[in-house]
Amino acid sequence: MTVTSVTLALLLAGASADVPAIAGDAAAPIAAPSADPAAPTPLVAPENVTPPAPAPAISTPNATPPAARIDDKDIIVNARTATPGDPLETVNAVSFEAIQTVDKAIIGPVARSYKRTLPKPVRSGVHNFINNLNEPIVFVNFLLQLKPAKAATTVVRFAVNSTIGIVGLIDVASKRPLHLRRRSNGLADTLGYYHVKPGPYLFLPLIGSTTVRDMIGRTIDLMMLPATIGSPFNQPTYQLATGSVSALDERSEMDDELRKIQSSDNPYAAMRAYYLKRREAEIDELRGKHSESPTAK
Repeated sequence: MTVTSVTLALLLAGASADVPAIAGDAAAPIAAPSADPAAPTPLVAPENVTPPAPAPAISTPNATPPAARIDDKDIIVNARTATPGDPLETVNAVSFEAIQTVDKAIIGPVARSYKRTLPKPVRSGVHNFINNLNEPIVFVNFLLQLKPAKAATTVVRFAVNSTIGIVGLIDVASKRPLHLRRRSNGLADTLGYYHVKPGPYLFLPLIGSTTVRDMIGRTIDLMMLPATIGSPFNQPTYQLATGSVSALDERSEMDDELRKIQSSDNPYAAMRAYYLKRREAEIDELRGKHSESPTAK
């Protein structure tokens, strides 16, 4: 090869090294080849590319989130709508509301008028007369409770008041010199005395607060005189008259307590608590236990 040929080849090589890069290739630089032929080619993340949105969660029907799961105990508590001892609370409350409406409109005003207009000696005479009619029932139940001394006291009271006390209008036996205090008693008390449970609480028309035990006991008490003595105790007219007067007398005697109950936040619950506590106190007294008499709040 001549000198001229060698010189020309060198000039051509130098010119090719000084040629500038094409303008269209400036935005995409070419990565230098790896020195290690076995190494993988690095991937370059493209610019201005929006990453894909996450896949929506799949909703399973009726699925309960872990935070909202309810314990079995909560299910049991929330499912119980009635107060213990009052399984018919919904029905009782409706009956109570209906009776209270009638009481506020009619019975209460009549009872207060009865108490306000009749002289106290007359009202006391009516009260004593009704109590004297119940003395045979009291006597029988003291015998059933194996309390012969109190049964004998009841007989003396009945004999004295029915004669000297003018068929019971005057409670002579409670005054000097006898001082024989009247004691209330009945078959419901005898059942409670022998630890028969009261059963469900009930609020019934014409009866008011009661329990299954008290309702059964009182029904049998009312049947005793008509079944054993007969007339006039078995006459409907007599039973209606004495029942009405007895109810009016009891309503007038309890007027202050009933007003407190009616003005409470929950009159139905207050009435139920008052009745059950009073009955418990009465039966505790038969057993010789001292129990504080309840007052309406």
